[in-house]
Amino acid sequence: MKNAKDSFIRGRLRSLKFAFKGAWLLLTTEDSIKAQVFMAIIVTLMGFFFDISNIEWMLQFLAIGMVLVAEALNTAVEKIADFVHPDFHIKIGFIKDIAAGAPTFAGIISLILAGFIYIPKINLLF
Repeated sequence: MKNAKDSFIRGRLRSLKFAFKGAWLLLTTEDSIKAQVFMAIIVTLMGFFFDISNIEWMLQFLAIGMVLVAEALNTAVEKIADFVHPDFHIKIGFIKDIAAGAPTFAGIISLILAGFIYIPKINLLF
């Protein structure tokens, strides 16, 4: 909630506090985010192992960010839907299924991007 006494800078710092709190809640409570962070760590280690280029690093981190953001937004939609209508409802299920599609698209695109980065490098090993 906005505090009328807050200066512009103080207000931004308070917003950052809430943002980091939300990120921490995601990391400590949501299994889907934990799985995605684990995969992000694996591909980051692969990046060091295969000595990927700066452009490849940028693309890899953009893909990681895209997946994490999609997972976070999907989680938020699911939490709101469960709060609004805790019992099963076909329309709520439809909304949650659509929201789950976002991280699916992000994951597929990320896998394709990982293929472009790593398949040529793996082929060089053999």
